[in-house]
Amino acid sequence: MALMAVLESDLRALSAEARRRYPAVKDGAEHAILKLRSLSSPSELLQNEDILRIFLMACEVRNVKLSVIGLSCIQKLISHEAVAPSALTEIFSTLKNHAEMADESIQLKTLQTILIIFQSRLLPENEDDMAQALGICLRFLENNRSPDSVRNTAAATFRQAVALIFDHVVQTESLPVGKFGSGGHISRTSSVTGDVNRSMNHSASSEHDIASGGPSSMRETQTKAGKIGLHLLEDLTALAAGGSASWLRVNSLQRTFVLDILEFILSNYVSVFRILVSYQQVLRHQICSLLMTSLRTNAEIEGEAGEPYFRRLVLRSVAHIIRHYSSALITESEVFLSMLVKVTFLDLPLWHRILVLEILRGFCVEARTLRILFQNFDMNPKNTNVVEGMVKALARVVSSVQFQETSEESLTAVAGMFSSKAKGIEWSLENDASNAAVLVASEAHAVTLAIEGLLGVVFTVATLTDEAVDVGEVLESPRCDYDPSAKCTGKTAVLCISMVDSLWLTILDALSLILSRSQGEAIILEILKGYQAFTQACGVLHAVEPLNSFLASLCKFTINFPNEADRRSSVLQSPGSKRFESSVDMKDTVVLTPKNVQALRTLFNVAHRLHNVLGPSWVLVLETLAALDRAINSPHATTQEVSTAVSRLTRESSGHYSDFNILSSLNSQLFESSALMHISAVKSLLSALRQLSHQCMVGTSSSFGPTSSQKIGSISFSVERMISVLVNNLHRVEPLWDQVVGHFLELADNSNQHLRNIALDALDQSICAVLGSEQFQDNASSRQHGNTEEVETRKAELKSLECAVISSLGILYSSTQSTDVCAGALKILLHVLERCGERLHYSWPDILEMLRSVADSSEKDLVTLGFQSLRVIMNDGLSSIPADCLHVCVDVTGAYSAQKTELNISLTAIGLLWTTTDFIAKGLLHVAAEEKETEILDLHSLPKKMDGEKREEQTFNSLDKVNDQTPSISIVDCDKLLLDCDKLLFSVFLLLQKLGADERPEVRNSAVRTLFQTLGSHGHKLSKCMWEDCLWNYIFPTLERASHMAATSSKDESQGKELGTSGGKAVHMLIHHSRNTVQKQWDETLVLVLGGIARLLRSFFPFLRNLNNFWSGWESLLLFVKNSILNGSKEVALAAINCLQTTVISHSAKGNLPMPYLNTVLDVYEFVLQKSPNYSGAAAGKMKQEILHDLGELYVQAQRMFDDRMYTQLLAIIGLAIKQTVMTNENYESEFGHVPPVLRTILEVFPLLSPTEQLSPMWLVLLRDLLQYLPRSDSPTENEEDEAAQPGTSDNISDVNEKTKYDTPNGTAQVSANGAEASSRSSGSITTVTAGVNSHLFAEKLISVLVDLFLQAPAVEKCIIYPEIIQNLSRCMTTRRDNPDSSLWRVAVEGFNRILVDDVSNLSVSGKEDSKISRPARLRFWKEVADVYEIFLVGYCGRALSSNSLSDVALNADELLEMSIIDILGDKILKAPIDAPNDILQWLVSTIDRCASRTCSLPIETVELMPVHCSKFSLACLHKLFSLSSFDDETKNWNMTRAEVSKISITILLSRCEYILNKFFIDEKGLGHRPLPAARLEEIVYVLQELARLNIHSDTAPALPLHPKLKSVLTGEENHDNHPHLLVLFPSFCELVISREYKVRELVQVLLRIITRELALEKISIAG
Repeated sequence: MALMAVLESDLRALSAEARRRYPAVKDGAEHAILKLRSLSSPSELLQNEDILRIFLMACEVRNVKLSVIGLSCIQKLISHEAVAPSALTEIFSTLKNHAEMADESIQLKTLQTILIIFQSRLLPENEDDMAQALGICLRFLENNRSPDSVRNTAAATFRQAVALIFDHVVQTESLPVGKFGSGGHISRTSSVTGDVNRSMNHSASSEHDIASGGPSSMRETQTKAGKIGLHLLEDLTALAAGGSASWLRVNSLQRTFVLDILEFILSNYVSVFRILVSYQQVLRHQICSLLMTSLRTNAEIEGEAGEPYFRRLVLRSVAHIIRHYSSALITESEVFLSMLVKVTFLDLPLWHRILVLEILRGFCVEARTLRILFQNFDMNPKNTNVVEGMVKALARVVSSVQFQETSEESLTAVAGMFSSKAKGIEWSLENDASNAAVLVASEAHAVTLAIEGLLGVVFTVATLTDEAVDVGEVLESPRCDYDPSAKCTGKTAVLCISMVDSLWLTILDALSLILSRSQGEAIILEILKGYQAFTQACGVLHAVEPLNSFLASLCKFTINFPNEADRRSSVLQSPGSKRFESSVDMKDTVVLTPKNVQALRTLFNVAHRLHNVLGPSWVLVLETLAALDRAINSPHATTQEVSTAVSRLTRESSGHYSDFNILSSLNSQLFESSALMHISAVKSLLSALRQLSHQCMVGTSSSFGPTSSQKIGSISFSVERMISVLVNNLHRVEPLWDQVVGHFLELADNSNQHLRNIALDALDQSICAVLGSEQFQDNASSRQHGNTEEVETRKAELKSLECAVISSLGILYSSTQSTDVCAGALKILLHVLERCGERLHYSWPDILEMLRSVADSSEKDLVTLGFQSLRVIMNDGLSSIPADCLHVCVDVTGAYSAQKTELNISLTAIGLLWTTTDFIAKGLLHVAAEEKETEILDLHSLPKKMDGEKREEQTFNSLDKVNDQTPSISIVDCDKLLLDCDKLLFSVFLLLQKLGADERPEVRNSAVRTLFQTLGSHGHKLSKCMWEDCLWNYIFPTLERASHMAATSSKDESQGKELGTSGGKAVHMLIHHSRNTVQKQWDETLVLVLGGIARLLRSFFPFLRNLNNFWSGWESLLLFVKNSILNGSKEVALAAINCLQTTVISHSAKGNLPMPYLNTVLDVYEFVLQKSPNYSGAAAGKMKQEILHDLGELYVQAQRMFDDRMYTQLLAIIGLAIKQTVMTNENYESEFGHVPPVLRTILEVFPLLSPTEQLSPMWLVLLRDLLQYLPRSDSPTENEEDEAAQPGTSDNISDVNEKTKYDTPNGTAQVSANGAEASSRSSGSITTVTAGVNSHLFAEKLISVLVDLFLQAPAVEKCIIYPEIIQNLSRCMTTRRDNPDSSLWRVAVEGFNRILVDDVSNLSVSGKEDSKISRPARLRFWKEVADVYEIFLVGYCGRALSSNSLSDVALNADELLEMSIIDILGDKILKAPIDAPNDILQWLVSTIDRCASRTCSLPIETVELMPVHCSKFSLACLHKLFSLSSFDDETKNWNMTRAEVSKISITILLSRCEYILNKFFIDEKGLGHRPLPAARLEEIVYVLQELARLNIHSDTAPALPLHPKLKSVLTGEENHDNHPHLLVLFPSFCELVISREYKVRELVQVLLRIITRELALEKISIAG
């Protein structure tokens, strides 16, 4: 529709323009408009030619404006495919007529229309139409009078038309659509390598497109489009030759333009010429003839053919023919190449030669082209070696630069061009053209092109070689094993070898010349890349001579020492001859130029790539690398950027030193890659390194100065590289070990200290590397596998290697007299053991013998080093040592323990003894488990899983059987091993016992600690007789000796070790005050002994108590514990308590502790506490805390063992502690502000004392004891009332006791009750003491404990003690008035709430009363609760209490606490299904009402003075009344209690509301115009709002004080939104209608409307 609108607009414009002069056109346009309106799409326009006809009519009048409109509309119709092909002839006729018009716009419109036709589906298929269309374009070009814009447009249109025609040919002939790019010219990259890679990818993709696009066989043209293209090609060729075009009817045309078109066709439509025979005929006979004629240079060229641009086009066309069609045009291509090469020799203009060099350079960087040329010509004996000729021509251009007078300037310019190219700036002839179109070139550009061409050949060879490797033609690459006899037989490989053999010498001469004369970084990098690529290709192809020649040339450019080049030449000629040492004085500054650095990098790359094929040439490379290493480590060496020699520190901290770091890293990486070499290549490399080192060793001990330093540096280089090679070849180290280590031992025997150190370090690294290899790791993990022949062979090989490796240390240690070498050998041994000790197996006898000899040495340093190795063995290597070597380890460890030289060594050696016993015991257990596998399942878990006496006895009896029984298999071996383990264990025990009597406290403490740790860890492996021997001969004697020494030792302060002198006086080491006497030091030992005994009893008590005379030992231990607690130091007393407690706790829970043992422990604790008042101070308090804490833990662990008597004794002990603390710390709380530590501990212990189920009656005893510690009332009347009330409580629950007695089996309850009475009597004395003490802080913390315990008590005991708990909490709550700042009342309130919530929750869950609890008891409970609520809520909540110290936060917390009390009462209790009687419910609701009457009952004057929180509390209580009275659909759990509460509360609420309303009316009337207080106003508004929202249950309505008739009417209606309660207050509402307060009047109106709706008055009035 948009096209129709545009055409209609154009027709209107046409009609308006033709109105006067061309009426026919006007009429036609108007008729076309009408016709156009009947059409709807371009397809309808296609069928109706009237619209097109009017536009052609407008063009026929040849008016400029009409023609412009007509041509524009024709273009639109063609673009929208609205023109039929039959109209094309008429359109071309019209265009031809317009082409004769002189108007420029018409001409441009004509050309535009032609191009649109070619781009549309109307592309002419008829030859005449096509010729006519192309002729129009060419006539514009032919006409010299045409404007430049028209000529340029015509040229562009013709070029696009040619492209469209040939595209159509490709399409119609079904040819491949691949193209070689715009103009067939590949743009150059920043490097020759990039050009080669890009040409490879481009050529490969193009060949693939052509090969995959259609059939490979040639054929004739079959379509009209093909014939049209052929005619066009023939005419273009004729025009390019200067002739006329018969088909196009053009006499002549600019040859440059035509040749440019031909060059475009040749480069972009390769498939046309390769597949269509007729096109190839034209190419062979006409185009090639044309180009050959144009290439001739033997005559003077005049006119257009002599212009540089024409010559460039000719050369490009020739290049395209050679590049794309040389395989089909062999002869023509050979002629073309010969002519191009010949041009480089002729004396032609420089620009001409540069153009030719560009073409040759392009061939060289295109790998596919060069390959085809070399295959077709150089490898064909019948043809000329054109590639070799090209390379020689390029080399001749390069070498010519040295004979020029301006060679230096030219070389500088060449380097600059390479630098510009590296930066992406391309220099070409077009860029340097002058205004006169005379091309200016330089010799440097020609040299640059020649160098790039040579490098292109190099990279092409490398690329083709890689391709041969990829396809598998070259089977042996440098990364694999080297086989000199391998031959390359693949097609590509043979091609590469031929190219190398033919070209390498020419290329090397030219590149080495430029590299030696150039200094630019870019050109050096490019040439060195060529060196590397060609050298690597030679290595891959096994071309030895080119490889060595390029390598030798490369080494020349690395480090230029004097005579270095000559020496390397001699090395190259005779690689195996002896080489002399360079006499370079390293004092001279060595400057590495950028060329040297890049050459070294290239050398590294080549060596990495070709290490398997270097062979004897390694020596040349290593000497170069050694020189580099000397330069890197020389303080005088620098790079060229640093102008002067600077210090090494300065160089290292500067950026210029990065080159040295990089080269050093490359140097190391080269040798790391030796793992990829063949073994023969590795040996060649090691031989070269050893040879280099031997050359430098000569004269190092006699010479001095720089020469010696240089030689040592070379030796260090060789050693480091040998280590690197060894480390990277650990998987095949056997054939390399002797060669490497032999050289290290030679160096260690040298007289030069520096060389000896180098050798020791190298030996250390080598041994650790070999032993840390994977083969030793695999051996360590597979020692237990089978004894197959293969395994045995492998073991033999590893044994030989391991012994060879370790024997080198023995040889080194025994063959030298130098102490530093011996120390070095021990350090190496230490490193070996630390890193690889677990992998050793066969060399342990040699190692231990060496360490034993070191222990006898008189050199302290050697002993220290030897012990370090022993420590590593004992800590980490025992599992690796064979069993027959363990006794040697113990002996060696004993030797080091007995030495007196170093205390730390003795201490550490004792620790090693424990390690030894641990290992031995594990071995003993393993053997026993194997023999008794069916009897003992898991001996390792026995000490941790002793769950009974029977289990312990079974365990140790099994062990006895293991030791006593005789196995049927391997009887001799097992008995011998068990005997050896026993001997080793007892030898260690004996040694530790002796060390336990050492005069040095550090040694004896360590020995004691180790002895008990050993017994505790491995005691389950000892038999009874062994244990008896340990107890009576080792353990108890050790305890007695330590106790005796602690009691009899000196108490005089002793001085520490003398450190030196100051001012003539000795300076001693400071000793801590806890260890500054001998007695204190022995106390420390005694503590360790007690701790050790505790550990043994904890682990083995069930077993030990079955030993003979153990009870006597236990009594002795108890006596010692009593004495230690009462008479010993603080640490000894605590250790004694811990010893006793640990034993009891560990076994009481498991049932392994008999009752007599438990009773003795309680007796000891009671005895100690009874005696404790005689002692005071921090130590006594700490002791009491520890005992009390232990008592709590004891009860937790031994609950099942406690009976009533023991539990009563436990409480009595704790009560005794409380009594003593209260008596001795009367003013503690007031002074320090917190509870005494002993009482804090008691508070922690009480929660642990909850009686078990079997001790259920003890709950009353426990809770009543706790109640005794709460504050008592000062009023004697209250106390008497409480005492009088107690019998009543007992009477009420007597039936409970009776029921419990008969329900409990065996009458346990009766006994427990008697026990409780006895306990109460026994604790009476305590009660009398604590009752008079007002310890509020203790009481605060005790209440939480009391409540927690109470909530855990059984239901029966709870019911019995409920009233007492409530009464005591009430007394604490009422302390608020006298002491509002105290937390006691707050804690009591929280506890009270928790108790009530718990009770109500239990009732809600059970849903019924417990049958064991009597109704009178529950009644007593509810009376106490109601009494507490009445007293506390009415008297202590919502009141203005004086407090000066409470902050706002605390006051807010108190208010929230008050609110929580009323919330729990109203929401949790009164709404729950509780068992309280109606009078109690009435009592509780009335209490809430009394609190709610605070605001309304006060006089007006007093209300204004009332604090805000008081009115809030009163309002909250009022809210609770509404809540208790209300009911809605969301109300849950409506029950009988809730209904009763609702009836009670609605009556009380309405009375309260009536009072509030009447009081408000009276007060408002009495105040006159004065406002009421805000509290009163808030109250009346709240009441009115709540009354409007209040809905009551149908069960509640009968309780309302209404007339019976009215009540019956209201209750008969089933409606949940009933408000009958409003009728009760109707008189009060009527009085408030006249209130001054608008809010009140508004709310009253709402209520009256509700009453109206309630009485159904609205319906009556509507009906009326």
